[in-house]
Amino acid sequence: MAEIAFLGLGVMGSAMAANLARSGATVRGWNRTPDRPTVAQAAAAGVTIAPDLAAAVAEADLVFSCLGDVPDVQQVLLGAGGAATAARTGALFVDFTTIGSVAAIELGTALRSLGFGFLDAPVSGGDVGAQRGTLTIMVGGELADFERSRPWLALMGQTIRHCGPIGSGQAVKLCNQVLAAGHMLALCEALQLAAAQDLDPQLVIEVCSTGAAGSWALANLGPKILAEDLAPGFAIAHMQKDLRLVTEAAGHCALPVTELANQIFQRVSALDDGQGAQQGTQAAIRAYKTTIPK
Repeated sequence: MAEIAFLGLGVMGSAMAANLARSGATVRGWNRTPDRPTVAQAAAAGVTIAPDLAAAVAEADLVFSCLGDVPDVQQVLLGAGGAATAARTGALFVDFTTIGSVAAIELGTALRSLGFGFLDAPVSGGDVGAQRGTLTIMVGGELADFERSRPWLALMGQTIRHCGPIGSGQAVKLCNQVLAAGHMLALCEALQLAAAQDLDPQLVIEVCSTGAAGSWALANLGPKILAEDLAPGFAIAHMQKDLRLVTEAAGHCALPVTELANQIFQRVSALDDGQGAQQGTQAAIRAYKTTIPK
């Protein structure tokens, strides 16, 4: 049985690590902020919480990471005292963080030069998918490394796709985020239109979810909007980071919906003295209710 290190036990990482542990894998977890509730949740599921980064990766055959942004991944994996300084040669690094293709290629090149394998493997499906083990995992890297990781990825995800060489998983994920951002705007506008026509918004969600307009956002985040549940399954701050990566990757490609989505998320992010960024992406509805003039 392979030994696994899991670096980053936030909302997504803790649930993913927990699914690995419940399936019988030996998992040593580490988080930069050890007292977060999500760390305790991972421990309760059977994840051994390592006292430091080196202890987490020292015996690992696979090093999984689910962090915040490009600098976080670079520091945790390649920085002074990072995972690459303590992991054993031949370990396979699999990064689930959305960091874009350029950063993934740079990271993979550096790790491979040190004797490690590397896969970029961003995920989609939100906190619900992480908890249920039904994530979509988009993988870039060598096919042999992909096959080596597949049994463990299958414990965390339902759709596991090899997308091509290193960076390809990230490229597909950025396309996914364009769709996710656009769907969120459409969801908010549909609920606003329902209210303007004195319709039961729950009825709109139920009916439209069954037709051509059905989407993950409509089925999963629509009810949260109606319940005024803005807790972060996927925080606006993370979506803003992803849309920044989309813009960087787009070059001269025109993405007007993405640009509008970014403006909406920026407006909500500025609410509550800047704390709006920590709410879930469904909090985009606040922009329609409070800051966009009619």
